Amino acid sequence: MTTLLVKNAELLITMDDADRRIAGSGLFACDGAIEQVGPMEQLPATADQVVDARGMILLPGLVNTHHHLYQTLTRAVPAAQDAPLFQWLETLYPIWAGLTPEAIYTSALIGLAELVLSGCTTAADHLYIYPNGCRIDDEIRAAQEIGVRFHASRGSMSLGESKGGLPPDRVVEDEDFILRDTQRAIETYHDPNPYAMLRVVVAPCSPFSVSPDLMRESAALARSYGVHLHTHLAETLDEESFCLEQFGRRPVGYAEELGWIGGDVWYAHGVHINEPEIGLLAQTGTGICHCPSSNMRLGSGIAPVRAYLDRGVKVGLGVDGSASNDSSHMLAEARMALLLQRVTGNPAGLSAREALRLSTRGGAAVLGRDDVGQLAPGKAADLVGLRLERLDYAGALHDPLAATVFCAPQRVDLAVINGRVVVEGGRLLTIDLGPVVERHNRIAQELVAG
Repeated sequence: MTTLLVKNAELLITMDDADRRIAGSGLFACDGAIEQVGPMEQLPATADQVVDARGMILLPGLVNTHHHLYQTLTRAVPAAQDAPLFQWLETLYPIWAGLTPEAIYTSALIGLAELVLSGCTTAADHLYIYPNGCRIDDEIRAAQEIGVRFHASRGSMSLGESKGGLPPDRVVEDEDFILRDTQRAIETYHDPNPYAMLRVVVAPCSPFSVSPDLMRESAALARSYGVHLHTHLAETLDEESFCLEQFGRRPVGYAEELGWIGGDVWYAHGVHINEPEIGLLAQTGTGICHCPSSNMRLGSGIAPVRAYLDRGVKVGLGVDGSASNDSSHMLAEARMALLLQRVTGNPAGLSAREALRLSTRGGAAVLGRDDVGQLAPGKAADLVGLRLERLDYAGALHDPLAATVFCAPQRVDLAVINGRVVVEGGRLLTIDLGPVVERHNRIAQELVAG
């Protein structure tokens, strides 16, 4: 039995059902699970490990529900800087065709380090391109070294240009192989138990890169193992036109026809979705990952997050690929979500509390987890701390919670995942970042140079 006491926090944000905010507080955890949360006088005096959070605000660890870690290698590529989604993909597919297992592993270390330092403790990644012997195992190894709670989405592309799809034929896979390898990943890695550090998701890439048959077979495979389903959907008007021309359905209608709705399904983006479709998502428990920075970066549009929340749709946040965001910062994404829901003229379109809830409880619900996203007894000991006495929060301490969202996005000073201190004093403890950054930059230069 290993115990942890985090003590003397200036303010602790629980995100529990009572939405408690507790001053002069802390928490006590045992074997990676929280046993007590409350004022210091109510907590044990000591533990095997004691962390002093004096001067900090403590938040539940943030939950990232969509990313493409390998894209950290192609940030700010000049030819793709000002392109919409389809042109952006057509520019980058040939570059990504040069990915190697080492590139996947190293880029995952970089992206996950960024996420953890930005407050993320649970991350879902969508890896859908597997050239040159790359496997989902390569990024799983990185996640285990970083120490993050990880949902590895075994993505796929099977519909190449010769069959009417968007990606070049040389970066797609055979559908029978996709299904076999996805089954292998589930059987090798998926942990369905509470507090699981690693789960596997079945994740064909998009309507324009996989066939209807693969979508159906993937859903059947996932449900036979009780794992979740994930795909891109309704991201752009180009995608909507593609689905209408190819399938005679809008993206949500096409997904429904294939069995891709339900509490075990979540979509990345959901930008172009109408009122009846929002009702369908709410009724079926289908989730949405909102990726505000990526949607702005590619000019894709503004997801109707306010309408989603008002109708009871499950919504989480995602930083999306680092080549369509150029960052992997969860607090920055919460801030972007808040601002983007206000640009259409409603200054109360999304509050700071709602933005943080999307980043925590919302993301947990989208991933099908009730053990993360809040600081409460029985939940995973996943938390982050930010020092309040910093230049960036000066003058904002009237509401410390709001400061973490409204003010410039900060790196965390403390991160605990599964009861293990992963960031302390603003420094990632699990890997030496310097050599990884150097290796990552070398791989990125070689990849883009071809």
